[in-house]
Amino acid sequence: MIVVNLDVMLARRGMSLSGLSERVGITLANLSNLKTGKARAIRFSTLDAICRALDCTPGDILEFRGE
Repeated sequence: MIVVNLDVMLARRGMSLSGLSERVGITLANLSNLKTGKARAIRFSTLDAICRALDCTPGDILEFRGE
């Protein structure tokens, strides 16, 4: 299972979801879906923009957990 740790990275950076939305130009609704795990896919360009804004790597945001 893939787990999205966007909330963890936001907390570490002291940034709100709306602040991230403004920085990367992605709607708050789409980021919320990603944060809550409701998103079924993410574009590499979106992941790149989020990583740049949060100064992190994709592995900081996406985690694989075996069942």
